[in-house]
Amino acid sequence: MPLAAPKSARATILALGVALALIASGAAAQTKSDDKSKDAPAAKPESVGSYGDWSVFHSQSGKTRICYALAQPKQRDPDDLKRDPAYAFISERPGEGVRNEVSFIMGFDVGAPNPDSDDPKDKKKKLIAPTAELSDDTFDLLPKGGNLWVKNAAQESDLITGMRKGGKLVIKATSKKGNLTTDTYSLSGFGQAIDRAIKDCAGGT
Repeated sequence: MPLAAPKSARATILALGVALALIASGAAAQTKSDDKSKDAPAAKPESVGSYGDWSVFHSQSGKTRICYALAQPKQRDPDDLKRDPAYAFISERPGEGVRNEVSFIMGFDVGAPNPDSDDPKDKKKKLIAPTAELSDDTFDLLPKGGNLWVKNAAQESDLITGMRKGGKLVIKATSKKGNLTTDTYSLSGFGQAIDRAIKDCAGGT
């Protein structure tokens, strides 16, 4: 179910709560900010537009304005595996110097492979490294709890450029239990959504 057309108010509230959680974790994991900005309460995100299967939200954390494009996968495989909802985010946090930050919520704790283990019973040997697949390109992702980030931050711009061309984005990750999840995102409307997010957060605050 794309967030652009939620079937219930509950789905919208859930998405907004998840958005704040991811933004907070992203700020802690990817940027350095002073204690005052980290302690500042974040305002409730405001929906400012829907474009195809993507939506754009604004929020305010202290003096820092946050803009992001958000979507949910059109398809989750296997469909009978119990998980929390998944989301894709492109975040703009100009007050922290963060632009075009790509991240994903998987809805479960992502397991990381341990190829150097000599123990044949080590379950981590069977896990796959999380990836983002776009056309013929594959991007390695870095797991942190239930979230994924582009492992090489320098490749974020390449990923976004590819996403602008449309088609679909496929995210693959295994849980700590060894279950593989494949999320397929539609990129319909992505270009318009990310342009809106960038425009609305063009300033430094």
